[in-house]
Amino acid sequence: MDKTLAPASAGLPPPQRHASAWAWARENLFSTPLNTGITLVTLALLAWVLPKVLGWAVFDAVWGHAPLEQCQAARGQGACWAVVWEKFHFMMFGVYPYEESWRAALSIGVMCSLLVVSALKRFWNARLILIWVVGLALTFWLMGGGLGLTPVRAEQWGGLPVTLILSIFGIGLAFPLGVLLALGRRSKLPLIRAFSIIYIEVIRGVPLITVLFMASVMFALFLPEGLRIEQLIRAQVAIILFVAAYLAEAVRGGLQAVPKGQYEAAEALGLPYWKMMGLIILPQALRLSIPPIVNSFISLFKDTSLVVIIAIYDFAYAVKKSVETDFSWKPFFIEAFLFSILIYWIFCYAMSKYSQWLERDLARGHQR
Repeated sequence: MDKTLAPASAGLPPPQRHASAWAWARENLFSTPLNTGITLVTLALLAWVLPKVLGWAVFDAVWGHAPLEQCQAARGQGACWAVVWEKFHFMMFGVYPYEESWRAALSIGVMCSLLVVSALKRFWNARLILIWVVGLALTFWLMGGGLGLTPVRAEQWGGLPVTLILSIFGIGLAFPLGVLLALGRRSKLPLIRAFSIIYIEVIRGVPLITVLFMASVMFALFLPEGLRIEQLIRAQVAIILFVAAYLAEAVRGGLQAVPKGQYEAAEALGLPYWKMMGLIILPQALRLSIPPIVNSFISLFKDTSLVVIIAIYDFAYAVKKSVETDFSWKPFFIEAFLFSILIYWIFCYAMSKYSQWLERDLARGHQR
């Protein structure tokens, strides 16, 4: 083979894989005296802390449906996970009617199924829009009732279903709006570009609490007399408008990262604007924007706890009230909060790992 045509890495030795776990540890944990010292100190701390944590959280803990007296006897020695069993309904569903709680549980399953379906690439077509419309209608029918189900007022909704409604539908509806705002900010039409810039900068310049307060209190002042919009819907709209501004900036960064030659090639093919964006530019821009977009999704999922300021009882507040209102179980509020932390971590970790997999999967065609 002609040496001039050989790749630049032809003269380099192939990368060697580590033969054992010890070789990996020697390279990553004991490569220098400083790294060795940090590793030894960390291992010593783990050896001291881990047995105590496992003893309190697992081995000496009270599990399952246990009486309060058993938790009080073990207090100071082990955790009382029986508080989760005792307050599980209130934590998960708030003040939703107990006899209708199966509907709230089923709505959680519907919303989680929407997430799973949306993550599968085979559904990335027009069918996904129909699936989201059906999922949205089914969720609100299960939660609100009607058409054969006992009506439940939105004021009685609470717990994990409310958190998922605000975050999942907030993400689903804010994403297309954010893409449109990003395209509008880079538009050549002065009016559309000016509107997009003003909207994005104004919304990004105020905290979410302010937007929720405006939607809950100030917006109602401008409605005609006798017209009333549910508090949950107003909060949902506020979250959608707020998150869309942040997503717009994330997508705009991806649009700017797409090489200029891609735009020129699309224009040379004679493609109209929307085909150029939909088929060539946006797929590349969204692939580059995956990390900041997912970061916005994770932040939204956690920030839904702020809706408590407008009297909407989300999952975090339901967990808090479940132990605060019962003085017998109040001493075990730490276990209740750890349970809520676990639920939040499961959803956020799943989004993070999926985004990493998606980023690697979409980048395979660009690897050399």
